[in-house]
Amino acid sequence: MTKRRILPLLALAACLAAGAADAACQVQYKAKRDNPLKLDFGTISLPDEACASEAAAAAALAPRLAEKGWTLLAIVSIVPKG
Repeated sequence: MTKRRILPLLALAACLAAGAADAACQVQYKAKRDNPLKLDFGTISLPDEACASEAAAAAALAPRLAEKGWTLLAIVSIVPKG
């Protein structure tokens, strides 16, 4: 009976801990892909350390976009979460 109570509590604690690790801001950005030219306006969640400035957001976002073949053009806005 005790195990039946502990497991749901552990699951709840894990969910709450995961929620605390969520992104601290939403960043809107413009990006491009060449040959053929494609433009994108997107929104992505970034961690707290990337939310302090546009430069920090760009440093965190550019490599993620590059992995997918996109080049970051501009950070449009940084919207804090919460």
